[in-house]
Amino acid sequence: MNGPVPPVVPAGRMADNVQPVLGLPGGLELRPWRDSDAGALVAASLDPGISQWNLLPALTEDEARARIGRMRERWTSETGAVWAVARPGGEVLGLAAWIGVDLGRGHAEIAYWVLPAGRGTGLAVEAARRLTRWALDDLGLHRLTLCHAVANPASCRVAEKAGFRLEGTLRSALLHADGWHDQHLHARVRGDEGP
Repeated sequence: MNGPVPPVVPAGRMADNVQPVLGLPGGLELRPWRDSDAGALVAASLDPGISQWNLLPALTEDEARARIGRMRERWTSETGAVWAVARPGGEVLGLAAWIGVDLGRGHAEIAYWVLPAGRGTGLAVEAARRLTRWALDDLGLHRLTLCHAVANPASCRVAEKAGFRLEGTLRSALLHADGWHDQHLHARVRGDEGP
């Protein structure tokens, strides 16, 4: 007789630890968001290239600080892990995150965006690769997904270069400002070969 399935990652693996700072090539880093980063979050919320593909509403400075507070709460509640992609001096170039974290089932979905100063540099790919290594090797998750609108080929390239295999298309799965979009579903599973 089989007993209950144990959690893939025990509760407390995130909340009992400080969110790490993770190095990226070129001296960049993935670090927790700071209240002083509110201006960068406001700029992202007003950027057409980000708002087209992300569900980020236009924010005021106060709303951005409140959102940064909720990012910290996601870590302590073990439901998400959100990093700023930043230069060592503090300038934020983007965001990379694990959303929908489910430690018990061992899975999460990656999310990211890059501000104009970091676009076209491979930054999203490097951030996705680094967060994937952290999620699989350090946190201990088993399955990671990456979803994007089929009409967003740049995110498809990020997925492929970061080693996420295309698994299929989710029809009419996400509502953007211009209507419903089909989504590509990509995934990495523990044991998959990297890019």
